[in-house]
Amino acid sequence: ISGLVFFPDNFSPESVNDTAKETCLNWFFKIASIRELIPRFYVEAAILKCNKFLSKTGISECLPRLTSMIRGIGDPLVAVYARAYLCRVGMEVAPQLKESLNKNFFDFLLTFKQIHGDTVQNQLVVQCVEIPLYLTLYSPAIDWILQCIAYHAPDVLLTEMMERCKKLGNNALLLNSVMSAFRAEFIAARSMDFIAMIKECDESGFPKHLLFRSLGLNLALADPPENDRLQILNEAWKVITKLKNPQDYINCAEVWVEYTCRHFTKREVNTVLADVIKHMTPDRAFEDAYPQLQSIIQKVITYIYDFALLFSVEKFLPFLDMFQKESVRVEVCKCIMESFIKHQQESTKDPVILNALLHICKTMHDSVNALTLEDEKRMLATLINGFIKMVSFGRDFEQQLSFYVEARSMFCNLEPVLVQLIHSVNQLAMETRRVMKGNHSRKTAAFVRACVAFCFITIPSLSSIFTRLNLYLHSGQVALANQCLSQADAFFKAAVSLVPEVPKMISVDGKMRPSDAFLLEFLCNFFSTLLVVPDHPEQGVLFLVRGLLNVIQDYTWEDNSDDKVRIYTNVLHLLSAMTQEAFIYHVDKVDSNDTLYGGDSKFLAEINKLSETVVSQILDHLKTLGKEETLKRQSQLAHYFFNTILAHGDLRNNRLNQLSVNLWNLAQKHGFADTKTMVKTLEYIKRRSKQPEMSHFTDLALRLPLQSRT
Repeated sequence: ISGLVFFPDNFSPESVNDTAKETCLNWFFKIASIRELIPRFYVEAAILKCNKFLSKTGISECLPRLTSMIRGIGDPLVAVYARAYLCRVGMEVAPQLKESLNKNFFDFLLTFKQIHGDTVQNQLVVQCVEIPLYLTLYSPAIDWILQCIAYHAPDVLLTEMMERCKKLGNNALLLNSVMSAFRAEFIAARSMDFIAMIKECDESGFPKHLLFRSLGLNLALADPPENDRLQILNEAWKVITKLKNPQDYINCAEVWVEYTCRHFTKREVNTVLADVIKHMTPDRAFEDAYPQLQSIIQKVITYIYDFALLFSVEKFLPFLDMFQKESVRVEVCKCIMESFIKHQQESTKDPVILNALLHICKTMHDSVNALTLEDEKRMLATLINGFIKMVSFGRDFEQQLSFYVEARSMFCNLEPVLVQLIHSVNQLAMETRRVMKGNHSRKTAAFVRACVAFCFITIPSLSSIFTRLNLYLHSGQVALANQCLSQADAFFKAAVSLVPEVPKMISVDGKMRPSDAFLLEFLCNFFSTLLVVPDHPEQGVLFLVRGLLNVIQDYTWEDNSDDKVRIYTNVLHLLSAMTQEAFIYHVDKVDSNDTLYGGDSKFLAEINKLSETVVSQILDHLKTLGKEETLKRQSQLAHYFFNTILAHGDLRNNRLNQLSVNLWNLAQKHGFADTKTMVKTLEYIKRRSKQPEMSHFTDLALRLPLQSRT
């Protein structure tokens, strides 16, 4: 009932009318008529808050009376839960009345001896309940009472509570509750006192290892005096190491590992790990303790995150060997790698770290199978890539490449790792070029070729076709930058031969999407590279461009797609750039076609011939868009092609000039052209006409009418 009663802050009994007071008083009279003690106690405690209807001091008067009523309950277990409930109600309705909390606890201490009295012992015999199990039933109630007392309590009161517990015999149960309820700082500051009390406890009643576990939990949260730390560990471990039951042992050892890692060196940590291995290996006891063993690993890597120091702990790797169940082993390996990536600030070449982490990453990699989820694969690959990025042998490039080769053989089932290795090897080749600048020895050239070969061999093993295309292009660019011209040609040829295999639909973030836009983006990047790629002396003029154009021509495009024309338009950008006497960019120490041909008329004639073929293809496509439902696409493409000629063509050529006029008219013919865009384009042409040697733009502007849609 009291749970439904809500009082405003300014509430007082005077604001309650007489009828309500009389009704409330009637409730309490009815409760008082209940003969049985326990029901009467619980019902009155439940509506204790309703005393506010009657008087301001009603609650403060009832709490001591209810506390005294509990003394009449003969069963100590029933009585302690009654006290716990009264403390709960008291904290809810009158948290400032601490005295009733203390009184409840002191009354419990007076009756504590009943637990070991004949009456209780005889009942336990009849019910076949062992005393250690029976005592654990008291813990929740005592813990709650003590937590209520300890809430914002001064140290003086807590000390008094502890001293009273000391005076009782067989006080292990109380001691455990004190350590569970009191502030960790209070316990840690008196650690040696608690150890002395634990040693005096009777082992048969409440196991000492549980007491040491409770003490260890406090010391994980607060530090004991520095001078006592080693003695505390020695005293605790003397008890822990003697435990025969593996489950009891690991539950206790798990807690004290954190204390050891916080306050001691790797020698002490190694000793503790060795002891855990010794206790958990017989009869494969570790199989029933994986959560605790995982917790130990987590605590060790939390405090020892210098991995050179961690792997110098002799028993760390043997400790990992206890994780025989694959799923658990992989989780532990993931935790270790996450810690490494988080805390490793500098790259490393330490052989101890590398060998250990390669083994750990190999364990993660080998867990991948056909049933592994993509998210899990992605997470594992991210962790392995994080490790690979942190490995550096400085200027020992050959050793670095050897590491990448070994990593490729170990992690071949995770595609993102192979991609990372290819990028890393390309970066290594460029770094070699930078460091060895001006020193083009045979050894350096051979090393770069080895890097290039690594990439060329690895790329075909990837499943994503666009990943392969982009890596062929990137690796070819790296080979070109290192003057490995034949290798660069091999990469570019591989990319050209792969284009016909591009499917119409590809998976992007788990959804099927058309591939045209991705192919267009790749080809535009490819064209930008082909500008600086010199022709092979045995392959003919522009052999790569011709090969790519043949592939584009034969590729089956979607009927409603204009990407083929957009690609041809970008080819015209490339061919236009190739006609310049000096290309707009170059690769250092690589002679491009502008140097090789030197503006030769035959070379320019070949470019013009190719350009005419491409233009013819574009115009043929525009003719196919003459149907009513495709007129808008025709208008857009005509204007797009017009802008290409405007930017890259020589409009002094009469044929080209006339073609541009025809495209302008076609763009506006059916009323689909954007008037604002057309106006801005014409204004641009007029501005260009005012520049030196651009007078032909004036004539062009006069031939470009603006058509109204009306």
